[in-house]
Amino acid sequence: MSNTTKPHTAELLPEVPTQISSILQGGYNHPLLRSWQHERRLHKDMFIFPLFVTDDPEEETPIDSLPNIKRFGVNKLIPYVGTLVKKGLRAVILFGVPLKEGIKDPEGTAADDPEGPVILAIKALKKAYPDLYIMCDVCLCEYTSHGHCGILYEDGSINNKLSVRRIAAVAVNYAKAGANSVAPSDMMDGRIRAIKQGLIDAGLAHKTFVMSYAAKFSGNLYGPFRDAACSSPGQGDRKCYQLPSGGKGLARRALLRDMNEGTDGVIVKPSTFYLDIVRDSAEICSDYPICCYHVSGEYAMLHAAAEKGICDLKTIAFEAHHGFLRAGARLIISYFTPEFLDWLNEPDTL
Repeated sequence: MSNTTKPHTAELLPEVPTQISSILQGGYNHPLLRSWQHERRLHKDMFIFPLFVTDDPEEETPIDSLPNIKRFGVNKLIPYVGTLVKKGLRAVILFGVPLKEGIKDPEGTAADDPEGPVILAIKALKKAYPDLYIMCDVCLCEYTSHGHCGILYEDGSINNKLSVRRIAAVAVNYAKAGANSVAPSDMMDGRIRAIKQGLIDAGLAHKTFVMSYAAKFSGNLYGPFRDAACSSPGQGDRKCYQLPSGGKGLARRALLRDMNEGTDGVIVKPSTFYLDIVRDSAEICSDYPICCYHVSGEYAMLHAAAEKGICDLKTIAFEAHHGFLRAGARLIISYFTPEFLDWLNEPDTL
């Protein structure tokens, strides 16, 4: 009889979890593995940088409520953009900010002034950086004396017919000046059809991308932008033409409307609080580029939180922008674009 002690059963069998598939950490314990787990990754081509251009060619003014963002005159804009192009900037979206006394009127006639900030900026940027993709926000709020996005009736409500006609004319004139894309943000019913027809009539539809702010919500996140663009309404608000924050069904209908009218892509604005709408857009507009606008208030809140030590700015910016990709966005209009041009060159940024 052997003197060898018979091993205890527990010594022979390793502890095995009831579900082997529940062990996931082996799949993301290394920086490279973590990058492999991303179905879609941020890259520089996704980013569109908002630029505020004024009618003073030499202006360079910081925006207190938008950290690291400035208003530029054309002469200051060109060298600034050049530093970003060298880092990989591919696309910008222009917002005109007329500051001269008496230039605003009820119809926003300064919006497409050939000597105004947007058209001058288009031409200067195209000349300096021929490969830079230039989008133009199309709206009247920066140019109207009342600060609304369209033309008003005497009672202060929107005259949709005149507003659409004016907005379409502005869009076509931006395209004539050389803009690659026009992005109407006014939320007037029927403006996509009018813009597309205007581009067809002008022989420009084949080379002008119409990017509709199809799902733009009224809310409390636009304050810093209005500081930068000097576009706060003089009276009332924009709730009768921008979507209500709970209006999921209205957003879906607006997406369908703009697709039927001929848009080439859609923007959801704001983004962080509306990721369900981004997901809806990715499903409804599955064959279209979906763009998130990480708006001024969202951007400023992340900066404020980081300043208070609540979070790390770089980490939370990546977290927010990854959320847009998960929801279905392909493009992002972001004030963080200059930082991402640097961050995306760094290792282990996920």
